[in-house]
Amino acid sequence: MVDRTTSVALSDVESSVYKTVQALLKEMSGQSAREKGILRWSLYKKLEANPSCSVSLIRVLVKELEKLLQIHKTRSYSHTIPVLHTIYYVVVQSSVMIPTSVYQTVYECMMKLLILPTPYSAVALSTLRSIKMEMTTPGSLYHRRVTAEQNLKNEHFTLQEKVFVLADPAVFSAPLEAAVRTHLEASSFLGDTSTMEKNMVLHVLQTGLGTTCQSSRLAQALEASGEHTVKTYFQEVVLAVEKSVKHGAGGRENYLNRLQQIYRDILTASKEEQTKLDHSSVFSTAMPYPKINFHLWKDEDDLWNLLANFAMCCSSNSTSVDKEEKDKRDSVRSEDSGIERDLKENNFDDTARPASINPASSFSRRNAFKTMKKAHKLSLMSETMDVFPGGSPLFNKDRRRHTARVVVLGDDRALGRLTRAFLSIRERESKCLILTKKLNLRLYYIPVSDAAPSLSSPDSPCENEVRLSLASLLGRVDPWYNSNINSLGAAISKLAGKRSVHREQSEPNVFLDTLCYYLRCGTQPVNLPLYSVKIIRSSCDVVEEVFVAHLEVDIPEFRHLKKNSSKGPGLLRKKSTVAVFGSVISVSYSEISLSKRQVVKGESPMTCGVVITSEPAAVTSGKDHLTVEFHSVNPGNNTTIQTQNISIKALQHRTLSVCLDKDSRSTYTNVQRVEISPCLKPGCSIGSRSERELLFSKYLDNVLYLPINTFTGVTP
Repeated sequence: MVDRTTSVALSDVESSVYKTVQALLKEMSGQSAREKGILRWSLYKKLEANPSCSVSLIRVLVKELEKLLQIHKTRSYSHTIPVLHTIYYVVVQSSVMIPTSVYQTVYECMMKLLILPTPYSAVALSTLRSIKMEMTTPGSLYHRRVTAEQNLKNEHFTLQEKVFVLADPAVFSAPLEAAVRTHLEASSFLGDTSTMEKNMVLHVLQTGLGTTCQSSRLAQALEASGEHTVKTYFQEVVLAVEKSVKHGAGGRENYLNRLQQIYRDILTASKEEQTKLDHSSVFSTAMPYPKINFHLWKDEDDLWNLLANFAMCCSSNSTSVDKEEKDKRDSVRSEDSGIERDLKENNFDDTARPASINPASSFSRRNAFKTMKKAHKLSLMSETMDVFPGGSPLFNKDRRRHTARVVVLGDDRALGRLTRAFLSIRERESKCLILTKKLNLRLYYIPVSDAAPSLSSPDSPCENEVRLSLASLLGRVDPWYNSNINSLGAAISKLAGKRSVHREQSEPNVFLDTLCYYLRCGTQPVNLPLYSVKIIRSSCDVVEEVFVAHLEVDIPEFRHLKKNSSKGPGLLRKKSTVAVFGSVISVSYSEISLSKRQVVKGESPMTCGVVITSEPAAVTSGKDHLTVEFHSVNPGNNTTIQTQNISIKALQHRTLSVCLDKDSRSTYTNVQRVEISPCLKPGCSIGSRSERELLFSKYLDNVLYLPINTFTGVTP
């Protein structure tokens, strides 16, 4: 541990790093989101350019954590999150050997952080697991991350990752789409597989062997080696890493001996004349950008199609694909009727499929799914457990599945679309596991709005803030998300005004760098509750929908009253001599009391509109609920209730208009009745459960949540 009784002057490097870290933490506490995240980005770029300052940075960060532990009773825990993630990122990126004594100090400090309340202790636990792995197997975090992101083929670590960026066309104009696509395409311009394998070998040997590794000679020897030879060394390093991870602390000595042997083999095999170089220098092996697939999200089924394609690709690349998975590949788009069409019709991939010999064979009928297999139910249950803060699915040997990272760009409307797509996926999986057995699905959100900045007074909310209510919620829960991700939306919106030319590889790409940081460190989910909406129209049609943040009910005949009331009640009185306050509606809801007993109440208020917003437990520090506002012409007569279930019925021969998550594409007219309740996980109906499952269900939350990854994470 750091000796607090001895006053030791900081070196120039540590002094400079200390000032940067202090400025970074101070920036996070600021109110303005403009230009936030630049200090973090600059710090990591300095680390890439000068890997030798990694140890100094870790020491400074540990001292910050120790100060937090000393005065934790009077200090906010918010600074814990950026410090923990920075330690993790430095350890992963570092191209130098970190002394065991430094690791031991970090480890002991992390152990003390486990006494903090959640979610801080959960993030500390996740970081602790990563540090422990890197202590026993130096270079393993970098190796596994890059191998999975780049899909580097090997026989010993076969997990793959894929990043899908889905942009909402309602926000992304054609110029903005082209600009963002250009920035993201930089991820595919960073060298071939052989170069990545060389960097992998170089990084692992440097971090494992430390000063005994002559980095300049090693880099020159690898550069002189042929592609086949480099691949052989890469496979040997992968095998050494995976063996060491499997054996834990007991395999560290054998691991380092094996790295030393590989190092000698590389230098011995190289016949090129070694020039006189500075053997003490360390070559930077910064992690390359992952391969990113950018799409305009034109249809909600696009997400299912992308995930199904990825799952099938993973299966085809796997050496052991069980017969059950092969049988399911042709039924990924099956409907409830039991009739299936060929995958060619569903456009899952662009390759032509042979025509069917028998026309009748293009249709088949699967067996009815009366009940799901117990193993499949456990898979769905374990998927829920995987998103609990502190989990580390990539490194959990019992959950060896590939990872699909889905990043949504847009405002509240985009998250509303993601909600419906997510529910659709869970409904299909509840009938037959197709994706869950192969993929870990991780969801990310970067808020982007097309609303112009407000020029009104600071007291009045601008349209941009209204449409980014969920981004504001995530920012309140996680200040580090607010600093790095909420500030990114404004930068993205400005990209369309810049030159849409291919950027040079050496030119900084803050957007892409921040996105990669979010994907690698944003591992803790904030679970947003979903709500089912049953819409009954005048024609007796029934529509089942779902929303995550906002639902608005309008009475079309009185919509103008609601707009005028927002400008002030005096304006309405001047325009009309008749007092019109709206229409009478019938409302039935369950009141939430302090005793947690639900009392059904009924009212018939006169209103010109109803606005319902979700209040997650992550923000309220209580229970998930809905805030229902009944708008009157006179704002002083507005009423508000809190509930989890509500039913609204139109009276006086009128109809309602319902809009979900502020999206005009999800607006329903001629509505007679609206019923809202928490959305249950598909397959949780009473009729489908056994007696044992019903007994066990008392201890489980059956509400379906949308897990959006952040840096802190909160679960109900």
